[in-house]
Parts: sequence; structure tokens; C-alpha cells
Amino acid sequence: MAARKCNPSLPPRSGLKGNQGTLHKDVQQLFDWADQTEFKGIEHEAYQTIDKCHGRLEIRRYWLLDNVEHLENAQQWQGLKRVGMIESERRIEGKPTPRERRYYLISLDGGIERFAGASRGHWGIENKMHWSIDEVFNEDDSLNSKGHAPENMTVMRKIALNLLAKESSKGSKKAKRLKAGWDNDFLIQVLLA
Repeated sequence: MAARKCNPSLPPRSGLKGNQGTLHKDVQQLFDWADQTEFKGIEHEAYQTIDKCHGRLEIRRYWLLDNVEHLENAQQWQGLKRVGMIESERRIEGKPTPRERRYYLISLDGGIERFAGASRGHWGIENKMHWSIDEVFNEDDSLNSKGHAPENMTVMRKIALNLLAKESSKGSKKAKRLKAGWDNDFLIQVLLA
């Protein structure tokens, strides 16, 4: 199997998902063990951010571990230097506080604050894109749920959103989308923008 590259032009992380064989599970177990032992005797970096906005408190905890050589198939990830975990919780008065953990492969140099900043920058971009797609196309109300339909429709919506953004007339993207649905001449203008 060819070595997979952790792309150095990307932020210093590659999010792990459950569909990546045993690697996700190995990293999760490593952090679970470290958490149970309160990281005693384990080389690590830790960092926390707290943000207050819109009536909620968002707490993010970041950890980096250097010892990755014992992870199964770690040698397949060219340039792998560390693994990271982010635990986030959102506190809203009167509501349950969910906690989420995400795991990352780290290929770039830099400390925990760089990891935290890169991760926040990445999620900021993702959140803005999702908000924009939902605002223009009501994606959250979509009923597509079978097979590859959700992923395919998201790709199509992103393409359409980029075309609407490139079109130079005044008006919101949502208004342009509606106009393109009513006016074939305007639709052609959007497609050729």
C-alpha cells in the first residue's frame, strides 16, 4: 500500500473518521487511555479556549501526543509527527451540554496553539460555507438521505453557490438563485459568469 501524505499545505491536521480502518479506533483508544491516567507519564501538550457569544459558552480543549510510532499502520502516513484531539462542549443555560471529541493526524511542526488556531480556522471556513449553503438552498431541510444523494447534492449546491457568487449583478445569492429559476436568460448569465 502506498504511503498517504499528510498535505503540508493544509492546516496541521487531518480529521480522522470511523471509516479509516483501525487508525481512528487506535487514536481514540490512545486518548481514552491517556485521559484515564490523567496523562501521567505521557508526553503531551494541552491547551484550552473559552468563548462567550450569543448566550452560549463554548469550551474547547486541545491535546497533542508525540508518540505515534506504535499506532497500527502509522508508517503509511508519510510525515506523521503527532496525533491530536479536540474536545468541545457548548453550554447554553437550561439545555444539556453535549461533548464532542475529534481526532487528528498532525504532519506540521508547531505547538498546541498552532494546532488550535489551524483547527478553528478550518471549522470557521466550514461553518461559513454550511451557513451560506443552508441560507441559499435550505440544505438543512433537505430530505435526500439515501445512498450518495446527500454528498452529491452538497457538491452540486457548492458549485451553484460559487457560480452565484461570481455573477456580478446586485442582489443576494438567494435572490439570484430564485431569479435563475424563473429566468433562463439570467440562468445562462450565471452559468457563464
